[in-house]
Amino acid sequence: MIRWLAPAALVTALVLSGCSAGSPASSKSPSAATSSATASPAAPAVLHPDGSAEDNLPLFAAVVAQVWAGESRVKGGAYIDALTAAGFARADMQVTADETTVGNPAESIQFSVRWGQEQCLVGQVGPSTGDPVTSVLPQVDGGKCLIGKTVPVGP
Repeated sequence: MIRWLAPAALVTALVLSGCSAGSPASSKSPSAATSSATASPAAPAVLHPDGSAEDNLPLFAAVVAQVWAGESRVKGGAYIDALTAAGFARADMQVTADETTVGNPAESIQFSVRWGQEQCLVGQVGPSTGDPVTSVLPQVDGGKCLIGKTVPVGP
């Protein structure tokens, strides 16, 4: 008796799936709706001067990714220049050195933008980092974002 239940269940499942596949309500599969939603272009990241650091992280990350994709990817000044061009205040930025004290390329470069009185947008790039890393972190003592020696950002 159990032997005929398995084929009967299979036939029932096939019939039911065939019935629902042709109905107008199921003509759009969830995956089709999802793929069309992801196919639309994302809105470009913009600067939100009155927003939070979190509000501005998408623009910060986009600028970092753009520089990382270029020839100046291991030059801290390139990140500072690009962030300034995007509207971030240069006076609120810090960057670490591109080279070690013996003249070798730095394994990683950190740069930041102080945001408000408590937060920082911080990025890190370099051979030891892999893909660029961006984050919102709290400021450290004295309203700084990076700990340790930094190089002048310039006007």
